[in-house]
Amino acid sequence: MQETKSSFKPFVPDEARMAEFTLKSVLTGAAFGIIFGAATVYLALKAGLTVSASIPIAVIAITLGRKFLKTTILENNIIQTTGSAGESIAAGVVFTLPGFLFLSNGSGEHFFNYMTILTLAIIGGILGTLMMIPLRKSLIVNEHKTLPYPEGTACADVLKAGEKGGDFAKTAFWGLGFAFVYAILQKIIHVIAETPAFVTKQTNRFFPSAKVSGEITPEYLGVGYIIGPRIAGVLVAGGVLAWLVLIPLLSSVVAPELIATQLVKLGYLTDIGTAGGKGGWDPVAKTFEDFSSAVYYAYIRQIGAGAVAAGGFITLIKTIPTIISSFKGSLGSIKGASAAETSVKRTERDLSMKVVALGSLGLVILIALLPQIPGHTILQKLLIGILVVIFGAFFVTVSSRIVGLIGSSNNPISGMTIATLMGTCLIFIAVGWSGKAYEPMALVVGGLICIAAANAGATSQDLKTGYIVGATPKYQQLALFVGVIVSSIVIGLTVNFLDKPTADMVAKGVTTHAIGSEYYPAPQGTLMATLARGILSFNLDWQFVLVGVFIAIVLELCGVKSLSFAVGAYLPLSTTLPIFIGGLIRGAVDKKAGKAANPEEEELGRGNLFATGLVAGGAVAGVVIAILSGFDGPAAALKAVNAEHGLSTALGEGGYYVLGTLAFATMAFVLYRVGLSKNKE
Repeated sequence: MQETKSSFKPFVPDEARMAEFTLKSVLTGAAFGIIFGAATVYLALKAGLTVSASIPIAVIAITLGRKFLKTTILENNIIQTTGSAGESIAAGVVFTLPGFLFLSNGSGEHFFNYMTILTLAIIGGILGTLMMIPLRKSLIVNEHKTLPYPEGTACADVLKAGEKGGDFAKTAFWGLGFAFVYAILQKIIHVIAETPAFVTKQTNRFFPSAKVSGEITPEYLGVGYIIGPRIAGVLVAGGVLAWLVLIPLLSSVVAPELIATQLVKLGYLTDIGTAGGKGGWDPVAKTFEDFSSAVYYAYIRQIGAGAVAAGGFITLIKTIPTIISSFKGSLGSIKGASAAETSVKRTERDLSMKVVALGSLGLVILIALLPQIPGHTILQKLLIGILVVIFGAFFVTVSSRIVGLIGSSNNPISGMTIATLMGTCLIFIAVGWSGKAYEPMALVVGGLICIAAANAGATSQDLKTGYIVGATPKYQQLALFVGVIVSSIVIGLTVNFLDKPTADMVAKGVTTHAIGSEYYPAPQGTLMATLARGILSFNLDWQFVLVGVFIAIVLELCGVKSLSFAVGAYLPLSTTLPIFIGGLIRGAVDKKAGKAANPEEEELGRGNLFATGLVAGGAVAGVVIAILSGFDGPAAALKAVNAEHGLSTALGEGGYYVLGTLAFATMAFVLYRVGLSKNKE
């Protein structure tokens, strides 16, 4: 570890003094946090997906900084650090808090208001940032070589490329432009299929309902290239187990009616006599249009959640010595206070552990006293606050390690939230709290941990970026607090805005809440509410959760890191397969060209820079499209240029998928060729 720390040299030397935490950088970052936070709310409610904000913000910051703001690389880093908080907080809010609408007999509906959403967003965001302060040295610095933090590294590459200019900047922006054009063809004009899939029929007696699919986007290909073949391989292995082993097996031995009943229980289907839901249930023929999706939502997600929870606990146990040493080092820095701080290098100055301790205590007190937090007595709310801090310390660590391996875009925060909800509900039952009255309280704990874990993942990437470029950690941490508060104000407003039914919705029967309807289904929020109801009413399928737990244990006994595998089992194969292809390309490039002698130079290799551009371009396009889709005029225009129906009719669905696959293969080949080429100095 010492060798790693001493050999690493940041882009901006420690002794350098340049503008960093300035008013223009913080205000610009806050504005980006507002824009990306609002866009993420829409996207997450609509499809249950989010896009990473750090890299797009860094790219925009470089462009604005050069032409108008005259910012330094460290100011650009503060801009992206402040702005990225909006996306992560929005994801945590939308994945959980809509669950208030779906609790038993409307017991949580009156908590789904602006002040409660605002309060929980701020508390969860601050918790995630606080808990990352003592973990920065152990995870970001000491494990610099073992935890790649792909978006954070890519973001640093973008900032360095923008600073260096020339061929470095051109390669990153070429990747950005390539991905942006690809995304327009895919997500607006729909010339390229979004998720080509090959599915065997349920009637296939050899291999029923096996599904191979890929969300063939530039950002997934880029993330795979950045994380490399080893991690990408373990990740996709989990998806192979889920989609090519468990789903065909379960679809063979479980009757369709039982699958439908399970979907009803989880809230994915209204009732067994109603058509629709996940997988497209047909109550007359008693079959599904898509068996693989039905089995995935009925059983695999619970198995995956159990595996993620177990993998998280195992990871925590393994890292306890590192965490303890990190806390000891941070506690030691309190002694000597300001006098000692002057002797600490600029690039190693974190906020004091006093801030962490007093901040955590303050959050517990706020939770206990604020009227908008569910709970009948101050003592009940105090227990909520204590559980939030305990679970927060654990899952912030787990979240940071996960994103260190596979990136924030694939951080399974919903799986961690499921584990938190389960633990909270079991504690409630142990102290005699069961029934619908305690459902909102359990959801608050899950919601706060979801927000904290999402923010911790993004914060980890930001701190990695800062470590590589030579930022001052203390200023980054202050910028994150600003980003959390400003973006939370707008996130709450956006959620309320989207929840109000439009005239068109009212005409189609949606009269109370747009969230939860076909317009904004909020899939994760529905699942969280279902779990809270199920556990507190003693009606949860523990057998599936425990299967996941023991899958993780089996992998650890085989010497495989279970957490990456568990994440792959929890996520759709359509997510992990294109990431794996990106990893394969990285492996092929490394084998053909030979690994760089200096890993620091490899970070600025053309392949990495182009992959960075792919991630950035895909994410920027996703955000722009999400914003446009939120307004009637642009949304109608997007529908008008959609060529999917015409191409599917002319080529057939299979031909349309082949066309998309060829486009993705072309992009992969371009990435391979760029990876083999060398920078022109």
